Amino acid sequence: MPKPLPERLSAPPSAAPPAAAPGLSPTVRRHLGQNLRSLYAETLAAPVSQRLEALIAQLDRPKR
Repeated sequence: MPKPLPERLSAPPSAAPPAAAPGLSPTVRRHLGQNLRSLYAETLAAPVSQRLEALIAQLDRPKR
């Protein structure tokens, strides 16, 4: 049986949707992009494990 969400996370049915958050400036977006690229560069360059390759191969096979 799934656990109910805490009340602080669920909005009452009559609540209006929250106002849209202001967008990020181009400078902030560029800074975030550069930092994320440098953070994940090593992960993207790392070889894929044999176990993960086997799982991906299973996904590529047609269902019987």
